[in-house]
Amino acid sequence: MALGSPSLHALALGCALLCFACSDKPGPAEPPPPPVEPWDGTYTPLVEPTDWVDPGPYAQCSFTPTRGTAVDCDDPSLFDLSKCDLAALDALESHGIHGVSMRHDSGFPDYVGIRIPQDGGTGTLDGNPLTRQQVTGSFHISTQYTQRGVVRQTVLRGCGVSSQGLVTGCFARCANGKASTRGTFEAARMTWGRGESESSGGLRLISETDVPQNGTHADVYVAHKHAYVVSINLFAQTEGGLAVFDVSDPSHPVLKKSITLPGDSYWNAVWAKDHTLYVASKSSGVIVFDISNPADPLFVRSVPGGEPIDVHTLFVDGDRLYAVSPGPAPTGETLVFDISTPLDPTLLNRIVVSDTTSYLPSAHDSFAYQDRLYINHFSSGYVVFDVKDALNPRELGTYTFQTENSSSMSHAGAVGTFAGRTIAFEGGEGVGTHLRVLDVTDPTNIPLIGTYKLRYHASIHNMVLKDKRLYITYYQEGLRVLDVSIPPKPREIAHFNTFRESDPGRSDWMTDGAIGIRVPGDGYVYVVDTARGLLIFNEPSLPT
Repeated sequence: MALGSPSLHALALGCALLCFACSDKPGPAEPPPPPVEPWDGTYTPLVEPTDWVDPGPYAQCSFTPTRGTAVDCDDPSLFDLSKCDLAALDALESHGIHGVSMRHDSGFPDYVGIRIPQDGGTGTLDGNPLTRQQVTGSFHISTQYTQRGVVRQTVLRGCGVSSQGLVTGCFARCANGKASTRGTFEAARMTWGRGESESSGGLRLISETDVPQNGTHADVYVAHKHAYVVSINLFAQTEGGLAVFDVSDPSHPVLKKSITLPGDSYWNAVWAKDHTLYVASKSSGVIVFDISNPADPLFVRSVPGGEPIDVHTLFVDGDRLYAVSPGPAPTGETLVFDISTPLDPTLLNRIVVSDTTSYLPSAHDSFAYQDRLYINHFSSGYVVFDVKDALNPRELGTYTFQTENSSSMSHAGAVGTFAGRTIAFEGGEGVGTHLRVLDVTDPTNIPLIGTYKLRYHASIHNMVLKDKRLYITYYQEGLRVLDVSIPPKPREIAHFNTFRESDPGRSDWMTDGAIGIRVPGDGYVYVVDTARGLLIFNEPSLPT
């Protein structure tokens, strides 16, 4: 079976549906779903599974040279494939985008992405051009590039295809002509998973609009019948910035203005309060725009001012603006602004978590709810602060799920009240990450009470909690809508697969696909896709 092809079960189901459609007699009406009893607040705490559980070697093959041996990693004779089912590789298509989960022989996880164009052009591995791209019959993928003066090679050799349709094999890495690391891998074709259709649950694509910046589209905010989309200049040859769309008719968004500042176009997040727009800049902190005329934002100033500062994400709660900065080392910080006068933010404090020992203890995102601030803090975990008094914040507790060999991170979250308990939905970013449901009523004792996972090779980016629904942008898995009225049992009720390998601008990065999202309550769901731009969906009436 070709990698990414539908299962026989799915084909049989499709044929059955086709035959049913051809019948002259109407079929029996589907029974209504059973009523869902309201949650009473009880649950059974779960054991934290972590993001990386060592599966052992993925394949029975190996790269034979020992570490430090002078070799050309791309020499096929250096791979022992004697125990492999190489015939299974004959059915693979010669192109596609693959997410590759790698296990070093030491037990450490790693990840690369591979993109091979359908037109036969040169593919990439983590953005680096391929020097060999043989898929059908061998799955022999190689790249060589120079990084900080070191010539590096990465080579993957296929060994077989698993029962789940994943290519398995072994890999090697060389540095300056010497073997460095080796291990095994499994590669997933990042087409729509599980034989899914494009959409379900009544989600319909109302409009799709290109964003003028040729950078990577990152976030969106909707206010005053306008959508504000920000993009980042991920590579030197691209430029990010701000694009403003009139969405008074969501089926026909109209571009009104495109804005960038000289030397400052890595704009990753956006939020609005009244007639003020805030943009997170990697160079100048928070950029303040006057949107008294929503179609024509006017630059006011950047805060906090002074030396350059990298602000990555934003959250507005009442008269507070929380701006999260991944730096300075070693922990990053969350800047707290008073925005009671929205055009004139006043810096109140800088919140820093106590953990300085984790491998990457940098702040990434935040969510404010009922005088508490929930900070996604990469490897330090999900950290809760009391911020009722912004001048004297108190760290209350942390939920940590990292292991020694795990490289994933706490990335985004949303918090609400269910059955009198404070429940947090936390999503990581990276290989193996997924949604965690946490009871944060007592921040000193935070249990895991539920999970939601899709493919191991895909990652959540952002989420919005609206009433009892959780809307998730899940990169290659597109838009997912969950019924979370019973928090320990999140239930997917709708999806839309936004990721297509053929989309212009697609990359091999794990962080490609559905990324930014807003559900402003106007009957529509606004999603930013890194390649496709601004996508607007209906907010369907879904059964709960």
